[in-house]
Amino acid sequence: QVQLVESGGGLVQAGGSLRLSCAASGIIFRFNDMGWYRQAPGKQRELVAHITSGGSTGYADSVKGRFTISSGSAKNTVHLQMNSLKPEDTAVYYCNALLRGDQYWGQGTQVTVSS
Repeated sequence: QVQLVESGGGLVQAGGSLRLSCAASGIIFRFNDMGWYRQAPGKQRELVAHITSGGSTGYADSVKGRFTISSGSAKNTVHLQMNSLKPEDTAVYYCNALLRGDQYWGQGTQVTVSS
């Protein structure tokens, strides 16, 4: 059974930084794509950033220049470095992975940015 486990969420003041990590278990193949979504209360889940197995990245306009996604040294791991955090970045952040049309989700980690 494939599992994605996130870590690194927490409470930070505006302007601060956090680093999220996601590691997969229960799979021997490399994911085609891994990324991060977030969902704030009362809002739809939205894509924050993603990275392909080839290293191409994509970001939501709202986080460009502040967030950086990277693959970890271990297979099927991904990190999200979040700098210059704003209160509007407050949300539950979910790790996401794609493999041949199948989609997997982590349980989510809370990020709270105080003003």
